[in-house]
Amino acid sequence: MLESIWFLLWGLLWAIYFMLDGYDLGLGSVMPFLAKDEKDRKAIYKSIGPFWDGNEVWLITAGGVTFAAFPKAYAVMFSGLYTALMLLLIALIIRGVAYEFRGLVESDWARKLWDKAMVLGSVLPGLLLGVAFANIFMGIPIDENGVFQGNLFTLLNPYGLGGGILFVLLFAQHGSLWLAVRTHGELNERAGNLAATIWPVLAAVYIAFLALTGVYTQLLSNYLAYPALMLILLIPIFAIVKVRTLIAARKWWKAWAASAVLIVSTTLFGVIGLFPALLPSSINPAYSITIHNAASSQLTLKIMLTVALIMVPIVIGYQFWMHKVFATKITDEDLGY
Repeated sequence: MLESIWFLLWGLLWAIYFMLDGYDLGLGSVMPFLAKDEKDRKAIYKSIGPFWDGNEVWLITAGGVTFAAFPKAYAVMFSGLYTALMLLLIALIIRGVAYEFRGLVESDWARKLWDKAMVLGSVLPGLLLGVAFANIFMGIPIDENGVFQGNLFTLLNPYGLGGGILFVLLFAQHGSLWLAVRTHGELNERAGNLAATIWPVLAAVYIAFLALTGVYTQLLSNYLAYPALMLILLIPIFAIVKVRTLIAARKWWKAWAASAVLIVSTTLFGVIGLFPALLPSSINPAYSITIHNAASSQLTLKIMLTVALIMVPIVIGYQFWMHKVFATKITDEDLGY
């Protein structure tokens, strides 16, 4: 029972991370399409300023839970996906350094250099996370000893790349809507128009990825075994349609919230389809890393659950309060004009 609870919490933590860090990763990735001058660039950086580093706490939390609740899965994941995870870490470091150093330089060429670093450090994490999770959904080559039999290029298969493209588009739309929430005037219009432009591409990729999921993965097995679970699939479908109608209505907060629901429900759809596997083996299902052969002791899981029930609501409440207080419209005075 505790293993199942922690499996769902594990999936939820990743979903929350994608939802929160997704908008600043996405905004960084589309910055060249939105910023026409230095004032626009300042507004973009300002829009994520109070939040981006706090959002990454959820990545650390998800990784920490993997280590503490499912240590065997952590060992296989972080050894088998070592190259991809190192690239992810490097990209996140580049993004953090770019954000901090960009405001400390005066020359245009240096600012442009850091802007390019910001874009790279925003696109690459979304791509890598999408590739990684698509491969987990599909199954990775794990042998009977739990050893990953492949390399980075093994992960760059059509389904994995499809997952990477899907994540980049999900984050790009999410980030564009966030900028529309936080700005006004011409920049607000550009952000909203970009979100509207991304939507049909995202919808097409989303439909194609769902079709490929039925071909390349066993995710639908749980849903076919328990037809009531199919209702879960209706949530992302409803959300993606709702995003489009809310963009057309220029209701930016609601559109962003619908985008958040889309990201969370898509992640949980995949996680529920995986159950009880954490890392399914593409070599032989018997070699899969599951909640039953990877979980920590019952005592450890009980202690962790007690701590989580206290701390997670506090963190969620704090971040909700922070977004409510600081996610106001950016003014010229905020930018020093």
